Amino acid sequence: MRAPWICYCFGLFLILSCYSTTAQTPFDYPTANLSTTWKNTESLPHSINFTDGSRIRAILLRGSFGPKFACGFYCNGTCINYLFAVFIVQTNSGGGIVQPSIGFPQVVWSANRDNPVSYGAMLNLTASGELVLQDVDGSTVWTTNTNGKSVAGLNLTDDGNLMLFDDSSSMVWQSFDYPTDCLVPGQRLFQGQQLIPSVSSTNWTTQKGLFSLQVTDKGLFAYVGANPPQVYYSISVSRNDTNKGRRYVRFLNGSLSLFILSDNPSEPDAVISIPQSSSAQYMKLMPDGHLRVFEWQSGWLVVADLLNDFLGECNYPMACGRNGLCSGNQQCSCPVLSSPRIDYFRPVNDRQPNMGCSEITPITCNDIRDQTFISLENVGYFNSIADMEKVDIETCKQACVNNCSCKAALFRYGSDSSSGDCYLPFELFTMMNVDPNVIHRNASAFIKVQNVRSPPSASTSRSSQSNLGVILASTIGSVFFLLGVFGFLFYIIRKRRQDAQMEEESIGEVPGMSNRFSYEEVKTATENFNKKLGEGGFGAVFEGTLKDGSKIAVKCLEGLGQVNKSFLAEVESIGSIHHVNLVRLRGFCAWKSQRFLVYEFMSNGSLDRWIYHGDRERVLEWNCRKKIILDVAKGLAYLHEDCRQKIIHLDIKPQNILLDSDFNAKVSDFGLSKLIDRNQSQVMTTMRGTPGYLAPEWLSSVITEKVDVYSFGIVLLEMLCGRKNFDRSQPEESWHLLSVLQKHWEHGMLLDMIDKYSEDMQTHGLEVVEMIKVASWCLQYDYTKRPSMSTVVKVLEGVMKVESSLDYNFTHPKLQNTVFEYDKDMTPLLASVLSGPR
Repeated sequence: MRAPWICYCFGLFLILSCYSTTAQTPFDYPTANLSTTWKNTESLPHSINFTDGSRIRAILLRGSFGPKFACGFYCNGTCINYLFAVFIVQTNSGGGIVQPSIGFPQVVWSANRDNPVSYGAMLNLTASGELVLQDVDGSTVWTTNTNGKSVAGLNLTDDGNLMLFDDSSSMVWQSFDYPTDCLVPGQRLFQGQQLIPSVSSTNWTTQKGLFSLQVTDKGLFAYVGANPPQVYYSISVSRNDTNKGRRYVRFLNGSLSLFILSDNPSEPDAVISIPQSSSAQYMKLMPDGHLRVFEWQSGWLVVADLLNDFLGECNYPMACGRNGLCSGNQQCSCPVLSSPRIDYFRPVNDRQPNMGCSEITPITCNDIRDQTFISLENVGYFNSIADMEKVDIETCKQACVNNCSCKAALFRYGSDSSSGDCYLPFELFTMMNVDPNVIHRNASAFIKVQNVRSPPSASTSRSSQSNLGVILASTIGSVFFLLGVFGFLFYIIRKRRQDAQMEEESIGEVPGMSNRFSYEEVKTATENFNKKLGEGGFGAVFEGTLKDGSKIAVKCLEGLGQVNKSFLAEVESIGSIHHVNLVRLRGFCAWKSQRFLVYEFMSNGSLDRWIYHGDRERVLEWNCRKKIILDVAKGLAYLHEDCRQKIIHLDIKPQNILLDSDFNAKVSDFGLSKLIDRNQSQVMTTMRGTPGYLAPEWLSSVITEKVDVYSFGIVLLEMLCGRKNFDRSQPEESWHLLSVLQKHWEHGMLLDMIDKYSEDMQTHGLEVVEMIKVASWCLQYDYTKRPSMSTVVKVLEGVMKVESSLDYNFTHPKLQNTVFEYDKDMTPLLASVLSGPR
């Protein structure tokens, strides 16, 4: 009678022994209470190293036996840097995480992929209900911003959603609202959200400015980053529905479906089929632009490449890299002028032709006579959008000649080349050989290239020689005079170099100084300052990449005496402070008389790109705008009230508010900021800032932190109305936004001010009107009647009400009609960008 039981136990032992677990105490723990802290060390219950080089330290685990969701710290490769992430792991029947040789952890969401933390970092679920990730130096890397929102605990759901809930088990915050590069079954991707791939499997940094997948009011679109972004895949809305609901796609078992958020969301607008699965699946936007579905089948396998049926390998924008030509079975080559044969491009990597091609001689705009086209027949492009329609080939080519930014003229036509579609890309990705009989259209590509000027002819040389004697004769008389001038200049230059060297050496003694980079490090990171992102008030900003793979923005300060003043102001202001809503200063470089500030890179650019009608990339939804407004308010409240010295920014405007990949807002550009002691209530200083955002008290030159509150009010009003404070495109009586605000207050018509291009904001009209009242409170003429920024934060979080007794006289003729003479401390309204390209 004992034999069957013995066999059963032995069989069960064999099953469990197929897995080798290193967890000391098996557990199944999907929730956590407030006031819980986890430290990224081996002391966590599940600290496991895998043979692929990855390592996890799980804090929550959902379910047992099979592929299940867990969350905690994750690393791969050298394991110097860690993510706080949700990942799929293999578990045994006891709830222990195991180590199959092919079932490595699969990250499906991460909080800090652009800001990884170190060993010993802390994750804290505070008593006030905020989940906060801090690095070992105590700096806040990431937070849910849920302080004071009645959070009762943390839960990792069965479908992999990390959720903060309240006493009634209602959701307060969830990771599904902040997708990274993956979707899991049941997850929705709404308008305003996007999937952005990481650089690679070991470099999780957001691949900014390249691929993205997002939902618009017209359907599902995959973009390749450019200026403007180019569509390489789309599913348009299939029916002409009058329903104006918010659209989303949902990953279901067997499909990726496009819905309208309405009363009857069960009928999808469009469906992409996916193989049905009885096991774990997830969908991931890959670094090469593919959208792949992974499934656990005794190992993680790719079971679907969702865009391939439509695109094919050559139709992906980076199939053969930038400027590459794809043919056949993804055979990559560089464009070449065939008659006579001239090579204008060379492979970026001879051994990897799919890396793309680089120009041998870069395009310059000085003389279009030195430019020509490489003509390629039967060559198509993934982008089907036309800049010009019903034009001939010559018109298309000439339009490219006349536009310095144009890289090529791509022409598509039917049987008659005198009438076709013309597309002029500013950034040229992979082109492909096409068969006109298959695509039923003709396609030609004319790639703009730069010729090298020929040397002068022999006759020209003889003519030059005949004039040489005259030139020499006229020059000799000036030699002695020039020697004297050069001697004087040599003395001045040597004196300045000595002064610059002494100044450079003294910079290291500045309080609050952060990491110092060498000039060579900055030059290498920016590829010799090759990719210019924009212009700020004190110089240009360049994109760069450090050796560890992290993206940076380098501000090169320009000018004379003002350089050090701005440089020291920024370093002293934020060099030693850290806050999630302030742009992080990674370090600095002082080389001779040049000064560079190295910041974290912000992929979604400055706020002005997103809020002004006609200038913005897309319309931000109301919840996203609310989040940005709260982020800016928290950043200013920290500067005003929580630092050792009070910091007044003095130049708050949309161009100085930057957005990361998740549209978290951060205040930037502290070149005009002022540090004052806490016992000072006000300070006297010269007028500085940007016209249109200056508070009335600037006319007296005696200011307090309330000037930032006023500027915040202007920015808030611009966000709510979707227009600039001063806009000549409006009727003359509406040029000044504050005049419009005053009239609408007087007539009780604040609803009419709401951004008319945002249907979502119109839907939340009453809530937006309450926010206009917050802006009005910040814009009081008497600065003593304006709220502090901490009070604004409390109002935005619903803890306090807006002051009911407000002065509705917002127009200040003295300030509006003043013609400002820019002094050294004033910045014109330029694009202060530490971010992606415009």
